[in-house]
Amino acid sequence: MKVRVQRVHENAKLPVRAHPTDAGMDLFFCPTPKPELDSQIETVLPFGSSVIPTGLKIEVPEGYMLEIKNKSGIASKRGLLVGACVVDRGYTGEIFVNLHNVTHRNQTLHDGDKIAQAVFVKVAPEVVLVESEDIYDTTTSRGEGALGSTGDR
Repeated sequence: MKVRVQRVHENAKLPVRAHPTDAGMDLFFCPTPKPELDSQIETVLPFGSSVIPTGLKIEVPEGYMLEIKNKSGIASKRGLLVGACVVDRGYTGEIFVNLHNVTHRNQTLHDGDKIAQAVFVKVAPEVVLVESEDIYDTTTSRGEGALGSTGDR
């Protein structure tokens, strides 16, 4: 499957997989260019959040959504976590990443820094209301066992 990507700003980096088998594609910070500045930064304040631009539009294929997720190194080393970021097929604007700083220190991003990863996820089938007592086609050994029913500690 091929996905179409458009640069909103000429300095935007295209999404990239670090390894061919990776599910996620790295996304990069791309501030809106300001000619008077050689480079731009964004600071995410302690326990604050910022909406970070990628400079890209990404076409989401039919039957999929694009989920923006943490990059493990950025989350563990810098304390920058992605907020709720689901990109639906119908969205046609620039992709932004909602980053939360869960540390006591300012976290500064520079133009071109990795900020998150994007994963295409197949969208669930249509939801249909069933009026009968038993909605499942098969029985399972778990049944209605809920929290802790498998002996987890």
